Amino acid sequence: MNRKQKMMLLRILVALLLLVGLMAAEHTGLSENIGNTWILFVIYLIPYLLVGYDIIWKAFRNISHGQVFDENFLMMIATFGAFGVKEYSEAVAVMLFYQVGELFQSYAVGKSRKSIADMMDICPEYANIEMDGRLEQVDPDEVEIGSVIIVKPGERIPLDGVVIEGESLIDTAALTGESVPRRAGVGDDIFSGCVNGAGTLKIKTTKEFDDSTVAKILELVENASSKKAKVENFITKFARYYTPVVTIGAALLAVLPPLILGGGWSEWIQRACIFLVISCPCALVISVPLGFFGGIGAASKIGVLVKGSNYLEALAEMTTIVFDKTGTLTKGEFKVQEVLPVDCTKEELLELAALGEGYSTHPIAGSIKDAYGKEVDVSRIGQAKEIAGQGICVPVDGREVLLGNEKLMKERQIRYRPCNGEGTVVYVARENHFMGCILIADKVKEGAAQAIKDMKQVGVKKCVMLTGDRREAAEIVSGELGLDEVHAELLPGDKVTKVEELLKIQKHREKLAFAGDGINDAPVLTRADIGIAMGSMGSDAAIEAADVVLMDDDVRKIARVVRISRKTLKIVKQNIVFALGVKALVLILGALGMANMWGAVFADVGVSVIAILNSMRVLCYND
Repeated sequence: MNRKQKMMLLRILVALLLLVGLMAAEHTGLSENIGNTWILFVIYLIPYLLVGYDIIWKAFRNISHGQVFDENFLMMIATFGAFGVKEYSEAVAVMLFYQVGELFQSYAVGKSRKSIADMMDICPEYANIEMDGRLEQVDPDEVEIGSVIIVKPGERIPLDGVVIEGESLIDTAALTGESVPRRAGVGDDIFSGCVNGAGTLKIKTTKEFDDSTVAKILELVENASSKKAKVENFITKFARYYTPVVTIGAALLAVLPPLILGGGWSEWIQRACIFLVISCPCALVISVPLGFFGGIGAASKIGVLVKGSNYLEALAEMTTIVFDKTGTLTKGEFKVQEVLPVDCTKEELLELAALGEGYSTHPIAGSIKDAYGKEVDVSRIGQAKEIAGQGICVPVDGREVLLGNEKLMKERQIRYRPCNGEGTVVYVARENHFMGCILIADKVKEGAAQAIKDMKQVGVKKCVMLTGDRREAAEIVSGELGLDEVHAELLPGDKVTKVEELLKIQKHREKLAFAGDGINDAPVLTRADIGIAMGSMGSDAAIEAADVVLMDDDVRKIARVVRISRKTLKIVKQNIVFALGVKALVLILGALGMANMWGAVFADVGVSVIAILNSMRVLCYND
């Protein structure tokens, strides 16, 4: 408990002791000796104000701001009415138990926030920079790109970078939910927010703090609560109209029956006060957002960031998921498998291809340069020209070299020898003469097949893969994973078109998700109902455009977060039905004079506490 909650608990306990003492005096006849009603009113006013002064203050403050009808107003009017008909003990009891519910709500919300805050307790306080032979602690905001920082054992890594000295085990649990540490050595990328293990590391920073992994995660978590689900928006609108309606209903209940039937003002005012207490929408207003917040917290525990409860709700309705191939279902770690020359040696073909890809940063280009194993002499290379969806044209030693797919060979009417090997094929031609081809393969991710199987188990009807790769390679991956559809040889724009086609055949209330990691996936992530990005290896653009981020790129977690979302929706709906059902029943009983103020307290505070407890179950949910 924080200090504010402890003070509230103290106020409740003192007020409860005073109320119990006064009620005991009332039942033993001691209060009859007081005689004067005003003195009794003042005595009961002490515990009432002690426990409820902040509610009255909020009610008046909100009225002054034009926000009249809220739960504070209802509690104030109901308890003022109870004092008016000399039901002093009931007035104090209503305010007391309402504050018990508020305390319980505060604790529950705090616990939900803490479950996320603990997992996201990743904000580094300082960075170590070596100055004049000794370490200086500086604010991570002050560290520039390219600086060398030192991370000692047990310290949190403050900025993204590359290890240039040292080796250690890195605890990534705060980012990925993965309990097994990862080994990091020279040349490895490293992310802020992780905790260094036993070894000291020297890291060359690659991003400023504002652009770092930790800063982006903290921003996502802070903004998550602002994006509300349809159910939450409905409850907000419902409460906006519901509260004034029941307030007017209570006023009519207090006035009309005595005027029509004659007499009995005290009894009908008391019924109106009971009606007000019962009608307070606390259970709905509290438990529904708390349920979604708990669901976001449960997802965070497994290393999945959901950017808002609206996306959590959409995940529960997902029936189709579309995957990008490279980096999502496959590792994105391309390696040259075969070099197949036609009119030259293997070494000459590999050198020609490496020179042609000299300026490219694409993973396929990187794999060719890695296989070449030598420094590329850029002085031999001219200005490269990209041919969309086909490859590149680049002068090498003053002669035109073409590198690309079969479309490029056909477009230039080059006679070539097709390669049917498993993987991506790069065809090489010089001055329209076919030189050979290079076969490059990418491996399927561990757990990708299990991820597709899990999708089917949670009720996803269709799993689709989109790729710019050639059809043969795509169909091999599709067969290995058990996908329902595969669309290959697509340009980046074709992916958006294909997703739009799939969206058109979705039925009402069915959602489509797209999972990808590349910068060219950002438009598709935005177009889908739910965009899912790979957080560890994914591009900044993809993570920014996505609605859900997998912090360790484990696609198996998509099915897990779908289960969490469905559990969350189930709990939220249970709360709505339970709260409205109990309130409707007790409202009718109250209007008929068959429910007293204690029944009203249960219908308000009791239902709120039960709904809050139910909402908190999702935090403990373990699929």
